[in-house]
Amino acid sequence: MATVLITGGSGLIGTHLTQLLLAEGFQVRHLSRTPRPGAPVPQFAWDLARGTMDPAVLQGVDHVIHLSGANIAQKRWTAGRMGELYASRSGAADLLRKTVEQTGAFPKSFISASGINYYGAVTTDHVFTESDPPGNDAIGRLTQAWEAAADAWAPHCRVVKLRTPIVLAREGGALPKLSLPARWGLAAPLGSGTQWMPWVHIADITHAYLHALRHADMHGAYNVVAPEQPTNRAFTRALAKALHRPAFLPAVPKFLLRAALGELSSLLLKGARASNAKLVGTGFAFRYAGLEEALGQLLS
Repeated sequence: MATVLITGGSGLIGTHLTQLLLAEGFQVRHLSRTPRPGAPVPQFAWDLARGTMDPAVLQGVDHVIHLSGANIAQKRWTAGRMGELYASRSGAADLLRKTVEQTGAFPKSFISASGINYYGAVTTDHVFTESDPPGNDAIGRLTQAWEAAADAWAPHCRVVKLRTPIVLAREGGALPKLSLPARWGLAAPLGSGTQWMPWVHIADITHAYLHALRHADMHGAYNVVAPEQPTNRAFTRALAKALHRPAFLPAVPKFLLRAALGELSSLLLKGARASNAKLVGTGFAFRYAGLEEALGQLLS
């Protein structure tokens, strides 16, 4: 069975994906800043700050899945933080590619995470497709650089980029943070509440990576978004309903979020829909197409 190397394997998606791939019979390896004995899969060291990694990890690898990336929403977007975001995404892909070129251990495919904010943090009725140009704001430029680093692998192997929205999972990501105020009856829309909130269930994003591994005819970018894409106000109401709590509070004012988060607030205050037609056209089927069903499964 094929061997898959995952960067960012200890993160939310990486943990779920590792379990799925092992269950499907794949051999899995992780690149880690701090390899630990007794891990469920072999771990090899790399150091992005020093630009070093253990080249032994590449021997016999058939596919690379690049999930490495510092949390976009964890800290304010200072110049230093933006440097960390770039280094952990495009910088990590570059280090891995250069090591592959030095060793000659070329994989069959390089499948990279990307963000649905490739199109920029905007609120519009336009439904973005993979042929639309990138946004020219901070998040659009970051995601464009992320994808450019993936595209640099094209001379060596197949490249797939999965543009990912908010990932809904029980034990991590955005959902526990969004659920906390709702559990106390404090659910409230953000800003105008009219910004769109594309999302995907953790089971669907992990199966999308498995799908990309198994379909050698997939190339380029794919929007991995659930078919039902609500506004922030509708999402808030659905979340409160799933938790059997009220949702009657007025919206959180924009200026408060901007004061607290700076430019990062654009991720909360703006949002647009994206088409998943290209992915569905490859034969992929979403297990959780509707928000109510997804929240019911995750919050039960």
